[in-house]
Amino acid sequence: MTVHRTAPGGVVFRPITGPAEIDLFNRLPYTINDELADDLAAGRRRPEWMWVALRGDHLLARVAWWGRPGDSSPLLFDILDLDDELDDGLDDEVGDLTSVARELYGTAVARVVPVGTAAPEYGRFVPANWREEPGARQAVESRMAIVESTGGRLLVERLRLEWRSGNGVPAVDRRLAFRPVSGPGELIGLMIRVLDGTLDAHSRADLAEMSARDTAVRHYEEEFANYSSPRQWWRVATLGEGGEPVGFIIPARNSYHPIIAYLGVLPEHRGRGYVHGILAEGTRVLAAEGVTHIRAATELGNAPMADAFARAGYVNFERAINMAF
Repeated sequence: MTVHRTAPGGVVFRPITGPAEIDLFNRLPYTINDELADDLAAGRRRPEWMWVALRGDHLLARVAWWGRPGDSSPLLFDILDLDDELDDGLDDEVGDLTSVARELYGTAVARVVPVGTAAPEYGRFVPANWREEPGARQAVESRMAIVESTGGRLLVERLRLEWRSGNGVPAVDRRLAFRPVSGPGELIGLMIRVLDGTLDAHSRADLAEMSARDTAVRHYEEEFANYSSPRQWWRVATLGEGGEPVGFIIPARNSYHPIIAYLGVLPEHRGRGYVHGILAEGTRVLAAEGVTHIRAATELGNAPMADAFARAGYVNFERAINMAF
């Protein structure tokens, strides 16, 4: 076992040694713990991207990153936990747990993220009612404070949504017809137009640094092109058969769930309720594949999109916090 750092009070900061230490890593609870062993096996995580702070055999804190199989560096910093059951004060030599977690992150990120590369965004799934439940609020805010102390800032809070097969498939919008996307060029072209006036925080952040075309290409190459599900599922909505495009939807399957990956309505067609019919089509495409559930997400502040999901039978089961460095 290689010890990468021993702090005052005998606290050891190190990566896990491999799959055999997943049980150790999972001593701290989190909603995606049951995915971590599969992630390791599939290459979405690596032992050297999963770090622990130990005092003896007591797991005080942990951090981890996620990436695509084969990537040389991670894409997302998505696990930051500390032992919420432990009293704040360990002892004078060790200090408080937030300091331990902050030092663990600093030690690990210096070895996980290549020099000269921006630190990956922090993302965390949180309860849908986290602000109303004192224990959940304290846990979320303590982790956000640790990220802020290392240079992070809140980028967006998102609603995580789920449709289940028992909810039924949403109604058809008879004004619309649907056809498959003709290819990457058409999809990128539609995305460029949809980015005009977008409410998506990640897209807005990209648009502040690059053109709409570069933003669309980046989104396509880093997300859509990596789905293993059929591209025949992707749909363009038109005004009747052969009519002009109104928008598009990307039903897909990621490494974990069937999803609505993206939905866009062209600016000149917004405000007419087409979003409901487009979402219904994406839901029908996946339902026809026999899926039992569909996951989706939208910005907390995007009321029209949140309303469309609610009307289509999607339930807000969680939220997600994203922070950028």
